[in-house]
Amino acid sequence: METTSHHGFGAFNGTGDGHMRHRRMMMHMSFYWGHKAEVLFSGWPGTSSVMYPLALAFVFVLAVLVEWLSHCNIIKPGTNNLAVGLMQTAMYTVRSGLDYMVMLAVMSFNGGVFLAVVGGRAVGFLVFGSRAFRKTSGSASGSDHAPSDLPPMKC
Repeated sequence: METTSHHGFGAFNGTGDGHMRHRRMMMHMSFYWGHKAEVLFSGWPGTSSVMYPLALAFVFVLAVLVEWLSHCNIIKPGTNNLAVGLMQTAMYTVRSGLDYMVMLAVMSFNGGVFLAVVGGRAVGFLVFGSRAFRKTSGSASGSDHAPSDLPPMKC
């Protein structure tokens, strides 16, 4: 009978001699290029040439969503303060969770994932945070932009 330790470091061979077999798992500690990566979930995206671009698209969309949540204005003025507080808390929680997922994806140390995240944050900021797509009334100060529902993220 072979049992794997809960840490995944090895398994007893069941012969009673105390020898352990070790599974070898490659974990990169510097950036590398290639489609053979594990991003966010064990075994994902795998070695399929189709799944790696899907993983890149997934982290790109996560990064865009983080930027959208950082700059969105969906709470109507005059809403009950308790309801606003609950909405802001829910939005903050979702934004934090997505941001941590983006951070964990980058920690795969895959160059493509890193570029997808940076590109997603850039596109998200361009669309939701910059003046490029903002409707302005012609004021020079730019004060016609309502503040977002959430405070800015800080390091």
